[in-house]
Amino acid sequence: MSVSAEFIDFLLESLAPLGPVQARRMFGGAGLYCDGVMFALIDDETVYLKANDQTSSAFSAEGLKPFTYHGKNKPVTMLYWRVPERLFDDQDEFVVWAQTALSVARSQAKPKKKTKTKAKSKTKANSKAKRSGASKPKATRKKKR
Repeated sequence: MSVSAEFIDFLLESLAPLGPVQARRMFGGAGLYCDGVMFALIDDETVYLKANDQTSSAFSAEGLKPFTYHGKNKPVTMLYWRVPERLFDDQDEFVVWAQTALSVARSQAKPKKKTKTKAKSKTKANSKAKRSGASKPKATRKKKR
């Protein structure tokens, strides 16, 4: 996987109407993100957009294929489909396809996990209280006469 800085700049400029799009390099390629959600993958100067069962038919109708890489024992196919080359000549349509990919990516994004700091601090407080005996009142013994 590889991608040039010039190609990334071209894509960021083309997709600016989506909002704050950022590129993050990974494994020699890059991912395109908007509001923290990855909606596109770039490999060897080729762009792949996120798809689902419904939207992948548009890519398939164009004769395109999904992104595939070689896993440990077999090829692995991802739900990112190659962008039709004609879209690079029509920025408006490219943005429409990218917006659809972003919508798909947002719908499939896992909700962010709640931070555990509050839960940890409560657990630590309870643990300290147990060790010091503060959580339970001490039983008092009556003296025998």
